[in-house]
Amino acid sequence: MWRACPTFLWLSPSYQAGTLNIFQFFCTEKLLLSQYWQAWPLVEEVAASEAVVAEAAEAAEVEAEAEEPMDSARTESLIQRELKTSMACLETLCRPSTFLTLHLRQETSEDSEGSGTGDDESLNDVTSDEEGDDDGQNASARPYMALLQSFKDTEAPVAKRRKLEHQSPQRSEEAAEPQEDEDEGDEASDVDHVDEPEETGLDLEEAPEEDEEDSEDEQDFTDPFDVHFAHPDETLVATRISSAKKGEWATKREMMQSWRAALTYPGSNPNEELLHSGTKLDGLKLKQKLREPASKKLGSFSSVQKALGPLVFNYRDVFHCDRSVQNAGQIRELVCLHALNHVFKTRDRVIKNNHKLAKDGQDTELELRDQGFTRPKVLFLLPTRNSCLKIVDIIRDLCNPEQQENRKRFDESFTDKDQKFGADRPADFQDLFEGNDDDMFRLGIKFTRKSVKYFAQFYNSDILFASPLGLRMALGSEAEKTKPDYDFLSSIEMVIVDQADALLMQNWEHVEQIFEHLNLQPKDAHGCDFSRVRNWYLEDWAKYFRQTIVLSAFNTPELSELQRLHCHNWAGKARLQPEYPGVLQKLGVKTKQTFSRFQSHQVDKDPDARFDYFTSAIVPSLVKRPADATGTLIFIPSYLDFVRVRNYFATSSAVNSVSFGAISEYADVPEASRARSHFLNGRHRVLLYTERAHHFRRYVLKGVRRVIFYGLPDNPIFYKEIAGGYLSKSEQDLEIEPGRGSVRVLFSKYDVIKLERIVGSQRVGKMIQERGDTFDFV
Repeated sequence: MWRACPTFLWLSPSYQAGTLNIFQFFCTEKLLLSQYWQAWPLVEEVAASEAVVAEAAEAAEVEAEAEEPMDSARTESLIQRELKTSMACLETLCRPSTFLTLHLRQETSEDSEGSGTGDDESLNDVTSDEEGDDDGQNASARPYMALLQSFKDTEAPVAKRRKLEHQSPQRSEEAAEPQEDEDEGDEASDVDHVDEPEETGLDLEEAPEEDEEDSEDEQDFTDPFDVHFAHPDETLVATRISSAKKGEWATKREMMQSWRAALTYPGSNPNEELLHSGTKLDGLKLKQKLREPASKKLGSFSSVQKALGPLVFNYRDVFHCDRSVQNAGQIRELVCLHALNHVFKTRDRVIKNNHKLAKDGQDTELELRDQGFTRPKVLFLLPTRNSCLKIVDIIRDLCNPEQQENRKRFDESFTDKDQKFGADRPADFQDLFEGNDDDMFRLGIKFTRKSVKYFAQFYNSDILFASPLGLRMALGSEAEKTKPDYDFLSSIEMVIVDQADALLMQNWEHVEQIFEHLNLQPKDAHGCDFSRVRNWYLEDWAKYFRQTIVLSAFNTPELSELQRLHCHNWAGKARLQPEYPGVLQKLGVKTKQTFSRFQSHQVDKDPDARFDYFTSAIVPSLVKRPADATGTLIFIPSYLDFVRVRNYFATSSAVNSVSFGAISEYADVPEASRARSHFLNGRHRVLLYTERAHHFRRYVLKGVRRVIFYGLPDNPIFYKEIAGGYLSKSEQDLEIEPGRGSVRVLFSKYDVIKLERIVGSQRVGKMIQERGDTFDFV
């Protein structure tokens, strides 16, 4: 250590022996507390000439002081002065780029920051204290700096500096310029690119608003925020987390108004009561600044808000499977209020604790753990920019900021007033694809006391908004030759997935990958003040505290698996779904509907069993009388099954007499138009059609006489539109006689979730369990 750090040379020879133990203890304590032993090899040795100069200066001081008699008190005073001066010289002479020097400077400053991310707010009284401390340090180092400066231009030989790091040769500036230009071009093409540095300084927050209640952010065991995040019961939490790790969950089922609720808790006791009803706005523990705007925006709770309120505001994981166009706005308002309340409570508590620490000074014994590793606390996963616009509009109305930074850029990037389709499209289609339907975006929003900033750098943001594709691109990957960066997800405490059924129609793997990167330990510190980090973050328990809210029009195996693998909330989780009446009687046309169940013994063998049943039981009826096959639409939910069936029709000799066309989500407009035209005029007797193609296009196909569902759609609306809408259109166009159309459906026991939405909750059990495998409905 002494070889790497020549600070000990600066002590005068007469005091080296006497102060060796004290100085060694001082340095050792400093290094152990900072935990940066590995940084010492990076400190370069002081040049020989500088060491000689420093030693000569010390010798001169010693000679002058030796003329005066010294008692023990004076000796102790000199030792303290030497130690203080030595540390100041160590900080001054070490290169400022070394990690050790930066850390020593941070150790001596009195300011403290929330989660390692800075704010544009500051405390004036604390700033003045810091300036005074800096002046004291500079005064200690000034004599040495002045002396060294006087020898700066001498011709004394300079000692060789030891090469501590071996790096590859740097490219010349001329060679690097084209790459920089290329990178700038890529950034310019990204409309969501943020040219803002990460705030890693220790800027202090502004003092809390004077009109805020002093006791509002104090410990309150009736406030779910305190019970779940700020001051949880350590014994209860440890027990619950232990049960969650073992996979021990207890479930109880009950009715919540018109929804069937499955409440699951880690452990063996599912009978836990919520802290408060949450069925009224007045009963919520809201920040004072949110109460009046929330009262104007939400008013009295609707039925869906009363059902979700107790679960959402008590930080349970919520999986709501009955989101619709009618209740979408009410649910958005509820979750936005909850997210904003959580962010404001977190930030205001950090600000008040900063103020307390600033008042008490550097020697305070207060231990205030109020934050995570990084600043972002809430993540919204949304399908389109227009969906993001709706959420941000609600948040803006609730917080009512005095200033909005980058508002014009936000409006230009997320607003599209052009009408891209007619008013005859279904309501759910209009709700999803109206406005700007771009599914590649990401946005960070930062809140200060009186303003909101759009397009904030992710590490400086409080709330993140992104589509799965947009956030997946931001994460990067080694395969794409981009440095992975997902530390900004390390302290996410709330994830809200809105319109999850629409995300299923995109690439669901992006959603899974995002959840896999949530609440991981960060690779870099990002200016984090670890003395302020909550203990359960340090214990790597963040995923057990995170609240996940998934809003979908219906349940699917993918969503259930997401909840099982990535929702470990120690407070429990709940799934709400309605009783389904079915849509068999809502087609708008009289037609025979035949449901055929095939045997499938394993879920991974289900695609093979389905294909075998299709080729052995369905295809022969098409080949036997080719004329009757005209106008047959085969609906295929999975693209993989679509490719398999398409290849079968293209290559199998068994169906040589049956001409066919195909429309998938990857077909361009001319190709789809050509297939539709050939199907209408009879040139193609069979048309293969995928679920994603219908989701994104909502074609009104003409000439349909017979519908075969290779598999049931996830969305029951699609069944009505295809089985009822297409056959009704053919009857209106006199393509078929009324009642002559037919529907054939293939299903197995693994399709029970889809089947329930089509035939109804009361029929599905019999259709799965009865011995018969054919069920007819008229």
